[in-house]
This record gives sequence, C-alpha cells and structure tokens, in this order.
Amino acid sequence: MTTLDIVASGKVRSFVDLRAFATAASIPSDDGADAWLSARAELELPAGPVQVAALALTGEGRIERLAADEFVIVLEGTVSFESEGARLTAAAGRSVVLPSGLSFTWSAAMGTRAIVMRCTGAPGALQLLPIDEAALLEPSGAPLAALLVGPTPSCRNHTDYRSDNGEFVCGTWDSTPYHRRAMPYRHYELMHLLDGAVTFEDGAGRIGTFHEGDIFLVEQGAECSWLSETHVKKVYAIYRPA
Repeated sequence: MTTLDIVASGKVRSFVDLRAFATAASIPSDDGADAWLSARAELELPAGPVQVAALALTGEGRIERLAADEFVIVLEGTVSFESEGARLTAAAGRSVVLPSGLSFTWSAAMGTRAIVMRCTGAPGALQLLPIDEAALLEPSGAPLAALLVGPTPSCRNHTDYRSDNGEFVCGTWDSTPYHRRAMPYRHYELMHLLDGAVTFEDGAGRIGTFHEGDIFLVEQGAECSWLSETHVKKVYAIYRPA
C-alpha cells in the first residue's frame, strides 16, 4: 500500500498513542463473568485479523477456549490468570500472551485497565506466557542500509511467543541509537518502551516522540521514519502477514 493509496482511502495510517486512547475511550461497563470480552472499546482499524482495544476490568470470570491470540499489557491495577494449574499475575506495566484456544479464569483488582492486541490465527502454544523483560537478548538484524542515515545500529531480540503460522510475534528488543528514513509498514506493531525515546514522522508530516513507559501502535500501511538518539529497549507485539 502506498501513501497515495492510504490518502485515497480517507485516512493516512500513522502511529497511535495507546495510553491516550485508553484514557479517552468510552469502555462499556461490565463487572460480570463475560467482562473479559465485553468490557472493551476498540480502536478504529480496518477490518482484518488484528483488533486493538482498551479493556476495563473488575471482579472475576472465566473464558472457555479463547478465539484468538491476545497480547495484554496492564495499564493500571492487576490481573491474575489461572489455567491448567498454572497461575500468573500481571501488574501495571507488565505484559502477557494468551494464546488462541486457551481456557482460563481471571480476576482483576477494582479499576484495572489494560490494552489488548488481538490476532486471529493458529496458536503457537497453549499456556499462559508472560513477557520476560529480563530475558537474554540475542543479536538480530538491523534496518536496511539503504534506509539508514548514519551508522548501522546494533540490535538484539528475544521472542517469547510466535504463532504457529509465524504471523504474530511478541517479545523484547533493544538497539543502539539510529536514524532510519521513512519506510512503509506492511505490519502492525505495538510497542511499550522500557528504556529510551523514539521520534516518528508519518506520511502526512505528523511528528510524535515517545518515551520510557509509553505504549503506542504503528498501523499497517503507515509510512514512518524512526529517530532514536539514545539506547532503546521495548516490548513488542507484531502482526506481519506471511
């Protein structure tokens, strides 16, 4: 998809501040057993395999066979999950992957809010999977040399979850500073900055800078540059079609 295609469709795809979205979103109130699926306000995205939503939880409930992979990052409060005897608690700022097909119970402190990135596809596991922010990172590929302005960065990665078809991947990544020219994103990427700051400029000239603790989404079809002047570390959830 080119920038002209995006403009013709009525919206320039860009980056979205998900904390701001969750703060402003009107989330349906539901403190019942079905709240995990119903107490959500969806971000407006094109129809497809990816949905992003703000979630408001209080109380407890149970999910019988989740219909899609879900990456969850807690904004406020805490959520506890239990499945097949395994228990996991996610506090504010922590992330977990709930694979498609998983059955689980959940309980949330009053006023808990989270962001959920949901992706349909074949699960790559069938268990509760926390994102390990302290995992050992291994060297990974750098941006294309033709897109770089200045030195090639040193990048590292750890993958906590990969769907069976390889299209949905979640984990942790870091990099030395670099400047990359605008490139078209053929994928969705949710990012939670653990360290550093990054500045984007989209195809319409809109500029945004995100810092440690910020959570944001770069939309599929966006055309964005990247500028980081310090070491950056992030948790990511990426949908990239095969």
